[in-house]
Amino acid sequence: MFSAIAEHRGFIVGLIFILLLIGLVAATIYGRRIIRNEKTDAVFGNPERALGGWYWVFAGVASILVIWFYFSWDAARSYFPDAANELCQVAKVDTAINPMRSIFPIDSRLLKGTSLLARDSAQLNQLDRDLARSGFTDAEKTEYGALVGQLRSALQSMASPDNVDPQVQKRIAEIAQRVDDVRAKLADPAHPGAASAAEIEKALAQPGWGESTTEVPTYPVTERGRKFAAVADEVAAIAKDFTRIRNTGAVFDARIKEIGDKIKQLQAGFDSSELEKKELQARETYVKQINKMYKRIDDGTVFPPNALDQVEASVRLFEAEAYRQQGSLRFIDAIAMPSGTIEAGNTSCSEQGSGRWLPKPSDTLATLVRISDPDIGYKGIPMLWYQQKPLAEMAGFFIPDWIADLVPGEYPRHQPDGSINENLKTKVLNVATGNFPSMSVPVPMGHIWDSILRVLAGLFFGILLGVPLGLFMGLSRFAKGFFDPLIELYRPVPPLAWAPLILTIFGIQDDGKIFLLFMVAFAIMVISARTGATGTQLSKIHAAHSLGATKRQIIKNVILPNSLPEILTGIRISIGVCWGTLVAAEMLAGTTGIGFVENVARKQSDYEIIWVTIILLGVLGLLFDLIMRWVINRTIPWRGKG
Repeated sequence: MFSAIAEHRGFIVGLIFILLLIGLVAATIYGRRIIRNEKTDAVFGNPERALGGWYWVFAGVASILVIWFYFSWDAARSYFPDAANELCQVAKVDTAINPMRSIFPIDSRLLKGTSLLARDSAQLNQLDRDLARSGFTDAEKTEYGALVGQLRSALQSMASPDNVDPQVQKRIAEIAQRVDDVRAKLADPAHPGAASAAEIEKALAQPGWGESTTEVPTYPVTERGRKFAAVADEVAAIAKDFTRIRNTGAVFDARIKEIGDKIKQLQAGFDSSELEKKELQARETYVKQINKMYKRIDDGTVFPPNALDQVEASVRLFEAEAYRQQGSLRFIDAIAMPSGTIEAGNTSCSEQGSGRWLPKPSDTLATLVRISDPDIGYKGIPMLWYQQKPLAEMAGFFIPDWIADLVPGEYPRHQPDGSINENLKTKVLNVATGNFPSMSVPVPMGHIWDSILRVLAGLFFGILLGVPLGLFMGLSRFAKGFFDPLIELYRPVPPLAWAPLILTIFGIQDDGKIFLLFMVAFAIMVISARTGATGTQLSKIHAAHSLGATKRQIIKNVILPNSLPEILTGIRISIGVCWGTLVAAEMLAGTTGIGFVENVARKQSDYEIIWVTIILLGVLGLLFDLIMRWVINRTIPWRGKG
């Protein structure tokens, strides 16, 4: 069944996406109609207005799922399964031509030569200012200044059209012609011709979009993709040849060589015996800066302002043709793949944008199904399953061993023949330790179950001890004054600050994690119960006194019922905080649990597993909250109606 779902997941995802959109629109229309027809006695502020509304629940869930399907590109993958591969081929062309287009004011405001000229001129001006402020001798200032002037003259000479070597002009014209030839191939409907049998076989053999560890298959699978892939290598070769062109010639080379020789003489001519260390270092640093500028200018990457116009025009025409050849693909990229696009790397293509960091629902579901398989699990442990446990083990867990010590008599000793005669004391000990034959019953197990048990255990002890203490603090001046500083001393400290200390003391077993959760829940329950007790209306307490109620009756029938809303709200808050704390504790030290799964996935950069754990935590937290809502509605139905 799972293989069939995986094979047709594109159709399934597309159908679900359409149904969600239809359901979202229908629920919104129905909800607006209910609002218009609402009873007039349900005035603004009446709690009854917030009850019900399943259609808004559906609208909210559908909105989240639609956004998820859309921004994860799962819907795009469903409706346009070949779009990513085609965009991969387009990205190959963009990557290939990028070294050329970066020279021109296409993506930037300035011609690259203009930017380099401005940068280098500013650096030379700074060298002049540094020289004027230096403590060099007049002869040194004259010598260094002349060298900086020669560098400036060489830099400026590259910007003059009169100094361009004819061979350089010829190579520039050849590059422009080669770009035009490739553009003609791109525009030719017959190029690159029919695919060979080997090409077809290779295209069909590679996995589909997102079906393997390779995000986007790189070999073209469509005619449009083949067209872009065919010209990508040619464009890359042209760009490589273009970037090798230097604006140099015989005159420029001679001038640069003269400057270089002078710099070498300066570097070799420092006499450390006549200069102090600080003075010597200042001169070496200054000459090093001159040498740095020399190497920049020697690159010959500055051209006259109009020398590359022919290449720029060819590049712009090529990109216009590439844009036209994309056709509907550019609309798919803009609309169906928001917040990013497909980019080409050295060996593969990848999703860049929300489609990269936001998991696809179909992939997430497949991952969840895989690790939920009890035969696979995660690190050999199922996420949630069951195992057969003897009832004897359960009895041994709840019955303390010392009960056997209370039975009269002594424990039997073995006989000379090696036999052991059991007595009543031994039989009671066997029951207390679970060492007796019994039937087995299914018991839940797995990462999810372990996390749930830890949360429930910590929450249970937090409620058991926190609520009575909170009520006591709300009723007693002594209790409030004595315990309040102790509670407020550790309550503001983040649970993660306690985690290393507690886990060091208790170890990596469940004791430390449960104690940490207890600390979290205990403080919240104390504050909630104390707030509820102090918030009881004084008129109700006076009425109870006037009717002859005892202190115990007042606590049971007046204070506790009035404190229940605050206590139950505190439990809801504690559940959420305990979940967050548990994950942190399991990540720090643990061998099971959702936090352990996320921590291992984080180390392995398995983002789908990380998202699965996040979704599991959210769903479990929502289920706990729904249970608490039900408990609140059943326990204090009068809340908000008094």
